[in-house]
Amino acid sequence: MEVKIKRVDKSLPLPHYQTKGSVAFDIYTRKDISIEPKEIKMAPSNLIIETPQNFMLVIAARSSLQKRSLMLANNVGIVDQDYCGENDEISTALYNFGNETVEIKAGERIAQGIFVPIVKVNWQEVDKMSNNNRGGFGSTGI
Repeated sequence: MEVKIKRVDKSLPLPHYQTKGSVAFDIYTRKDISIEPKEIKMAPSNLIIETPQNFMLVIAARSSLQKRSLMLANNVGIVDQDYCGENDEISTALYNFGNETVEIKAGERIAQGIFVPIVKVNWQEVDKMSNNNRGGFGSTGI
């Protein structure tokens, strides 16, 4: 699938898949960032991506973030198909849950992106559902 992409800073690499079996591509930060304990900072990705029709772009944490006491502040990001204007650089909100300042250098991998097919639905409101209750939250086990 061909996807239109613009890099704000062309000295940083295009995103790529690290291995043949990778389902997500790495996203880098464009700027050096210092994140104090319990602080949220926006990390610009350097990317403006035109998400293809019938897809969404999901921004997820890299597993290595937690090793640095970082997490995505919103847990997961969703990039809509129409978020691709000249100033629509994708950013990630990083939260430092640790007790030490975390320094991130421009060009470091901070997140990953996954294109996911979407289906829009038409709601059919009913007065009664056809199945019996299954149980409450977590009803299938621990």
